Amino acid sequence: MKREEGRIYRAIWRWHFYAGLVVLPFILLLALTGSIFLFKPQLDAWQERGWRDLPVAGAVSPDRQRDAALAAVPGATFHHYRIPQAPGDAAVVHVGLPDGAMRDIAVSPQGRVIAIDDPEARIAATVQRLHGSLLIGLPGDLLVETAACWAILLIVSGLYLWWPRGRGLAGTFWPRLSRGGRVFWRDLHAVTGFWVSGLALVLLVSGLPWTDGWATAFRAVRAELGWIQGPQQWKGGIDLHSEHDHGAMMRRQAARASDGKSLTQMVAIARGESMPAPAILAPPHAPTRFGPPNGNVWTLTSETQNRPLARSVSYDPLTGREIARSGFADKHPIDRIIGYGIAWHEGQLFGWVNQLVGVLTALALMALAISGVVMWWRRRPGGSLGAPPRPDAVKLRVVAAITILLAALLPMLALSLVALFAIDRLLLPLWPFAQHWLDRAHRS
Repeated sequence: MKREEGRIYRAIWRWHFYAGLVVLPFILLLALTGSIFLFKPQLDAWQERGWRDLPVAGAVSPDRQRDAALAAVPGATFHHYRIPQAPGDAAVVHVGLPDGAMRDIAVSPQGRVIAIDDPEARIAATVQRLHGSLLIGLPGDLLVETAACWAILLIVSGLYLWWPRGRGLAGTFWPRLSRGGRVFWRDLHAVTGFWVSGLALVLLVSGLPWTDGWATAFRAVRAELGWIQGPQQWKGGIDLHSEHDHGAMMRRQAARASDGKSLTQMVAIARGESMPAPAILAPPHAPTRFGPPNGNVWTLTSETQNRPLARSVSYDPLTGREIARSGFADKHPIDRIIGYGIAWHEGQLFGWVNQLVGVLTALALMALAISGVVMWWRRRPGGSLGAPPRPDAVKLRVVAAITILLAALLPMLALSLVALFAIDRLLLPLWPFAQHWLDRAHRS
């Protein structure tokens, strides 16, 4: 029994080592960028500091503000109006350009354009793209998703390796700092990993809905099982039906706008909702953030990152009468779970406490990555990579079951595991020098 357990331990140790090779550079990058993105509200407020506390004397109507914004960018189409939080704040008119780009136009209470901002060039937006796709689009998104999947495997395998197996509390729940050398680095790595594992798993899993591979599969499962109640409120997965004729939508919008309630009238109605900021008022047939156009209705939506507080109200364009209302409680339980997870992931579920926990989690992950590299460097034999020894060929049912379960839940992990297994078991034996360099005895 002990011999079989030793084989299992060596097999998991080997996979843990491989996972570290894949993940550690990404962990450092994602932890750093994720820590910065936790403070998106503060970053946005700092970048918009010139849009606050403006004079209110001579204020014009929201219609005049929208017209001023459209006049400042010829050919632009009106997408939505962000309702000012305070009387002295600028209104933000979100428009689409003929080439498909977007602009946020800040308009003073007096109807003067004070800024034309590219939302994709903001600090938080740039950090988010670096965090989610390495600034290279779909290939980067898939790389980050694969790294996240391997990080999950890294944590699960690390918990198995951490299991005390007769060791005392010291070195298991707190590090033996006085021992120094290998013991210090081993304890720092293992103990930190244990304490941060739960928070790290929540962060990793809650980030999967924003990916392309996992989220595309989840979209299909969600539709097949009837879990859809309202539009998806997060940007993740590839939608094969996302192409729309936005020009035609805007023409239909313009044709109806003259016959119904004006923007000014709708803003007055919307203010009565006290919608959590940022509150977005979109005209009929305007494109929505994550889904198809909103139809022939005015739509008031909160885009707060604390998704449990978000809600939406639709109004008849002719009368301004409320015709539909939806909130977080109206969503399918699966969507609510994902909403809680994303709000936590972005640091907005419990305000500054959530941000503080997120930063501490990121620092702990950085410590894990650095201590793991130090442990490997101190223990590796000269002239080799120093991978843990390959276990004897036995039926490792536990390892196989865990691996198959994780691979079934994480498609990118499954694909990369197949590739790595082929290299480890099929290609390396054909290249003796490489196998010797990889497998040379790893000192414990």
